[in-house]
Order: sequence, then structure tokens, then C-alpha cells
Amino acid sequence: MTIALSVKQISAPPLPLPSERAKLKRELRAAQLKKKLMALTLIAPLAVFLLIIFIVPIAVLLVRGVENPEVAGSLPTTLQTLADWDRQSLPTAPSFAALVADLSVVKASGNGGTLARRINSEIPGARSIVMSTLRALPLHDEQGAPLAGEQIKPALIALHEEWGQLDYWQVIAKNSHFYSPYYVLASLDMKQDGQGHIVPVEQEQAVYLKIFSRTFFISLVVSLCCLALAFPLAYCLSLMNERRANLLMILVLIPFWTSILVRVAAWIVLLQSEGLVNKTLMAAGLIQSPFELLFNRFGVIVSMTHILLPFMILPLYSVMKAIPVTYMRAAISLGSHPFAAFWRVYVPQTIPGVAAGSLLVFILALGYYITPALLGGPNEQMVSYYVAYFTNVTINWGMACALGSLLLAATLVLYAVYQRFTQTAASQ
Repeated sequence: MTIALSVKQISAPPLPLPSERAKLKRELRAAQLKKKLMALTLIAPLAVFLLIIFIVPIAVLLVRGVENPEVAGSLPTTLQTLADWDRQSLPTAPSFAALVADLSVVKASGNGGTLARRINSEIPGARSIVMSTLRALPLHDEQGAPLAGEQIKPALIALHEEWGQLDYWQVIAKNSHFYSPYYVLASLDMKQDGQGHIVPVEQEQAVYLKIFSRTFFISLVVSLCCLALAFPLAYCLSLMNERRANLLMILVLIPFWTSILVRVAAWIVLLQSEGLVNKTLMAAGLIQSPFELLFNRFGVIVSMTHILLPFMILPLYSVMKAIPVTYMRAAISLGSHPFAAFWRVYVPQTIPGVAAGSLLVFILALGYYITPALLGGPNEQMVSYYVAYFTNVTINWGMACALGSLLLAATLVLYAVYQRFTQTAASQ
């Protein structure tokens, strides 16, 4: 009887009252909320740092690539009169009068240079037309009286016959919005014609697709060269004992810790006409005159391969170190040729490292600037050189941001392909 009562007391604890259960739930929710707030408080500094340093600059870059405020902000009245213009014949007299009125305001504000530079980017030579028109304002007749509305059109065309040409007015009309694909289209060798249709630019102006092709080609060659050098080196490192592998890994990382500028300068010393490479080849009797190894694509690829090689070795080594050596021994013991066992058993397991290293090197090579600028010629400059050119020389932020946005888009596409590739490999 005593044992039965003890079992009953243990197996059937008293249930809490409904009010107590509700209290427990509230306390549990409060505890969970407190944990979430604590976690958010801990990661808040990092999130704010990433927002300010990473997200905001990229957002500004994307916006500046499509911003187009120069014409829309300077000529609002003119654009209103051109809203229903057919763009196939000269605008009416009110549009000319509105243009003179807007230009008078621009002259007073001192923003004429910005407007002239923007129109000049689409019509070479338009800057001088706009600036001389600004200097001629206000327009007067022979008696010195301000011109009436109907008199402004012939007077403006008499001042500069270019104002009687359709292309000037078409440029003004198609830039009526504060946002425009002009810079992005220009980065792809495209443009909007006078009717607003997207068409290819003239052959002599089509340069940016060649620059992008050159950038991708050099990045691909550098990635393949890094892979060809890094794979056997990482394989040897993975087979060594830990002490020797660490020693050699330090030798790999020492150039990684050295300034890129110092490494580029070292390659200039080595590859110049009187450098160590040419002197060695001539002393060995292999060549009679020095090779041109600098200021061409060879020098760029050699130097970039050397600089980016650690970024390929490290992912490969981390993957190879995790592959058990018993797999190869088992394949060979079952009758496979050593090379066949290496190719069919070992190499497929290194694919994640190959993909990660190749993607990392390729993306880093896409944005390279110093090495092509110092070791390459005019035909070896990559997209980053022109981003720096538009930023520092011509102060064309729209074009610089559009080129940078396309590089960012290419990087994101490559990352998406890599993610899809690694997910497919993992599922297999």
C-alpha cells in the first residue's frame, strides 16, 4: 500500500493552474526576447560598421551610375516645352525662349560648366557652344532692348547655328529625367538615339566592351596560371609532415605579407632590358638581344600571377589536407594505375578547393589596377584603370560608377555560379 502511494505521487505531479501556465508562458517569452535583444546588441556594432563601410558606399555607387541631374535640374522650363515634341523637327519658338530663360538662370547660378560638360559628353564640341551662349546672354536687339519670344529663336540660331540642329535639342529632350541609363549604356558601347531607342555606338567609339573583354581574358589567364602553379605545390605541401609544411607555408605567405607596390617594383627590376632575366638568358646564349618583358601583357600576367598565387594555394591546401591518403592507396591496391587513381579518385575531391581558389583569384584580378598601370602598356589597362581615370582626371563620377557597377554585377554573377556549382557538387 505504501509502495503504490509513492508511485502514484511520482507519476502524477499536480498540474499548474491556468493562471500559472499563462504566467510561465509570459516569463518564457520575456526570457527569449531578452536573449534576442542581447544578441542584437552584441552584433549591432558590426552591423553598423558593415552598413557604413560596405552597404552604403555600394548603394551610392549604384545610384551615381544612373544619376543624370545636370540637364533636368538646369533646364526645367525647356523640358516642359519639349514634353510633346516629336524630336523630328526643330522645336517651336517657346522652346527657344524657355532655353534662353533657363540658361540665364544657369549663368546666374554659376553652374554652366556642369551643364556644358554633360551635353559635351554626348556631342563633342558642345561645351564651347553652351559656354559662349551663356556669355552672350541676355540677348538684345539692335536698340539694346530685350528680345521678345518670337525673336529669340532666329537670334539664338544666328548666335550659334548649332542651336538650329536637331541633335542638340534631342540630347536635351532625352535627358529630361534625373535618372538615366546613359552611363550604363555607354559602358556597354550602347546609347539612346534621338528618338530614345537603344542602339550601338559608332564603331570608332566602341571601346568599353573591348576593355571588359581584355579584363576578363587577363583575369582568366592569371587564374589558370595560378591554378597550374598552385595545384602541385599545394599537393606537395599536403603530403609533407606538419613541420616542413609549416615552414614552406611561411615561404608562401611572406610575399603575401609584402606590399604590392614593392613586389611590382621588384618585377620591374627583374624584367627590364638590363634586368636579371634578360642578362641570364643572354649569358646562357639563348637570346642575342633582350626580350621586351615590360610594358606588355607578359609582364602584367607574370606579376599578377605571382601576387595572387597565395590566394590559390591556401584554399587548395586546406581541401587537400582533409583528403585521406588511404583513398589513393585503396585505389592502387585494387589495381588502378597511380595516375588513373590520382585523376579519378584524388582530383575530384579537390574540386571545392579549385573552384574556391579560382573564383577568388579571378574576382581579385578583375579589380586590379596597380600592376597593369605600372607594368602594362596602353593595350593592357583593365577596367579599374578607367574607373580611376574617370574619377581622378575627368571627374566623371557617372561613368566611373557605371563601370564599377558592371564590375560588381560580374562579381555577383560569378559568386552565384560558384554557389550553384558548390551546391550541386555537395548534393552529389
